[in-house]
Amino acid sequence: MLYFIEVVLPLAVAKNFTYQVSEAEFNYIQEGMRVAVPFGKTKIYTALVINKHHNPPQLYQAKEIHQILDEKPVVNSFQLNHWKWIANYYMCSLGEVFRAAMPTGFILESETIVSPSANDNIDKTELQDDEFLILEALENQTSISIQEVSKILGKKTVLPILNKMLENGVLVLQEEIKETYKPKLIRYVKIQDEFSNQEKLSDLLEILSRAKKQRELVLSYFQLIARENKPISVKELTEYSGVSASVLKSLIEKEVFVEYYINQDRVSFEEDENLQINLSETQNTALQSIEDNFENFDVNLLHGVTASGKTEVYIKLIEKYIEAEKQVLYLLPEIALTTQLVQRLTAYFGNQVAVFHSKYTNNERVEVWNQVLENSEKAKVVIGVRSALFLPFSNLGLIVIDEEHEQTFKQQDPAPRYHARDAAIVLAKQHEAKVLLGSATPSLESYYNTKISKYGLSSLSERYGNVVLPEIELVDLKDKYFRKKMNGHFSDVLLENITETLEKGEQVILFQNRRGFSPYLECLTCGHVPHCPSCDVSLTYYRFKNQLKCHYCGHTIANPTNCHACSSTELTTKGFGTEQIEIELKELFPKKKIGRMDQDTTRGKFGYEKIIDAFKNQEYDILIGTQMLAKGLHFDNVTLVGVLNADNMLNQPHFRAYEKAYQMLTQVSGRAGRSEKKGKVIIQTYNPYHNTIQQVLHNDYNGMFKEQIYERRNFNYPPFYRLIKVTLKDRNFDKLKESSLWLCNVLRQNMNIPVLGPEEPPISRIRNQYIRTVMIKIPNEAHLGNTKKTIQKILDSFDTIANYKSVRVSCNVDYY
Repeated sequence: MLYFIEVVLPLAVAKNFTYQVSEAEFNYIQEGMRVAVPFGKTKIYTALVINKHHNPPQLYQAKEIHQILDEKPVVNSFQLNHWKWIANYYMCSLGEVFRAAMPTGFILESETIVSPSANDNIDKTELQDDEFLILEALENQTSISIQEVSKILGKKTVLPILNKMLENGVLVLQEEIKETYKPKLIRYVKIQDEFSNQEKLSDLLEILSRAKKQRELVLSYFQLIARENKPISVKELTEYSGVSASVLKSLIEKEVFVEYYINQDRVSFEEDENLQINLSETQNTALQSIEDNFENFDVNLLHGVTASGKTEVYIKLIEKYIEAEKQVLYLLPEIALTTQLVQRLTAYFGNQVAVFHSKYTNNERVEVWNQVLENSEKAKVVIGVRSALFLPFSNLGLIVIDEEHEQTFKQQDPAPRYHARDAAIVLAKQHEAKVLLGSATPSLESYYNTKISKYGLSSLSERYGNVVLPEIELVDLKDKYFRKKMNGHFSDVLLENITETLEKGEQVILFQNRRGFSPYLECLTCGHVPHCPSCDVSLTYYRFKNQLKCHYCGHTIANPTNCHACSSTELTTKGFGTEQIEIELKELFPKKKIGRMDQDTTRGKFGYEKIIDAFKNQEYDILIGTQMLAKGLHFDNVTLVGVLNADNMLNQPHFRAYEKAYQMLTQVSGRAGRSEKKGKVIIQTYNPYHNTIQQVLHNDYNGMFKEQIYERRNFNYPPFYRLIKVTLKDRNFDKLKESSLWLCNVLRQNMNIPVLGPEEPPISRIRNQYIRTVMIKIPNEAHLGNTKKTIQKILDSFDTIANYKSVRVSCNVDYY
């Protein structure tokens, strides 16, 4: 009998592959284990076992596996089922989901190893210097990695040299699988058992009477043991005794001390035992309403105004699920939000909280994965961004999705292009768990689901501690510019309020949803604007670095001193970003400390934490930021929020532009006056009577909902229709145009639903690839699964056309 396993590779390939194993391996391997398998000529990949069977593949000869990587499964059946659903619903391969889901520390890399060939007739006199050095190194060791070759030669590019040696039969290459995760081991010491005896210890101290530092170290060890009664680390002992590590080394060599290692978690949290959370009457009512709704609904929406204390309600609900021995997943849209929330939850739950997001290192993420897999006490509550959805939960009871309306829950590139909120609801259903969505400005789709009784609805209509909502004042920019009452980008009203707030010792947040100094540079003589050579977009000017940068491909050029078209020196900047606001503020308030929070200032693991903590500790008087400031952050001393230009958000070419603008402006307004001090919001706009601006002014969510849902129904948009966007990319403009027309025509002929396009998007070329999009609108009454199958068949036919081989096609389901 033959034995086979079916595996999924972390590649964008539509099918799974079958490999042959021995009977012993077949009996040992379980679904969810990782194996190293050969793929192609020399590559070795980490693959995930999804099935075992006895049927050989019909179309190819099954290869044997390289090795088994796990002693027990690292992926459970819940995850596999969920990943298959994501691959099916979002029209991507299971391999792409596998690659996105697993921490890179688990997807082991094959490292290329160089060995000398068995050929004895090599004439060393004909070798170049570099080739001779490589062979010389191989005489001392049997094989070396390409990275080591690079170090030996002192060169980054070594492949041409190795290729020449391969052609001449001097070397052979092989692939070796390499584990990238390393546990964190802490070095500890303990005294030899014989010296626990008082007499032996006295003899030892007598012997060490002349070695003063060694004697001090032994005495320090006993003082620490008496004080702490726990294992003593080398670092702790050397710091306490003030003695160097070399002294300790001599005592280990003399066999006075024994060293050993303990595996330690890279991230751990302390509980604040004095912290008590007491809910107000309104919060208690909301909590009771959520629990009652969970009797009838799997999903409940908590619609609470900003600063109404939704987090405290979540904490009390989470506490009940932890008492019931269940795991809890707390999803947030941005890494910036995890910073404050982690502090609040760890203070309450201590080391029962784990954090999972991309700013953590590979090793830290692997540790959290293992803790969740083992249902450890250290990972009862997992806080994370959308990627935390893929963790190996086995006993999930509750998923909390905070700020559920946020666009950042949707993955755009690369595949899988999933929406974390929708995928979390499916995951919860598999675990028979409950989902709590929370927002001050729910997405239209979620709020509509409460109206049709698909979700439950609970409300928090007043701020915690009866704090009043901030007063909102609109400033008409047309009028201010006409009356010459503008100083840079600040109206007199905004400047007066900033001055007044700062004089009271309070803080200010200013919002401008565009980074950089200004969106583009323009020649006053001929009107030329520098564009990116690879993208159809103007270059953004950065004054601090004195350069122009493309936000799409990263291309940069030095700030030109004269126009590239007409050589004129009359150049000016147009528009403004956060960097320009920061410079203007420093001129207006030279004695005040001003911070900036955008993608450029929050790079690095603790980028967010540093800025948020500094602002919370009042090290900054004014904080300028983009949309990452608008969500869920809590600062007691902020009483003024200024929106420098609200119109940017209203003029986006997107059916959700008004909904997003309402959400963004309401959320950013909610940062003001969150404690006893009354808050104020100043919104600068050219359209003060625009419906959306007026709805923000009167905090009229229902008005916005009714207006937008009416438009959506009229023009066939969600929640009444599902949208699939098909994107085509190619370097050849004519080929792209022809192929997109072919695809569009075939889709229209085969499906009796609206197909729009092919269209050029607003930015029609990125990284030298032209772009066309096709929009497919699927009515709710149409069968979604069958429609997707038809679309997939047409895309498969498209792939078989030889002339269109180079055209890259991607599907984005629910792209909004």
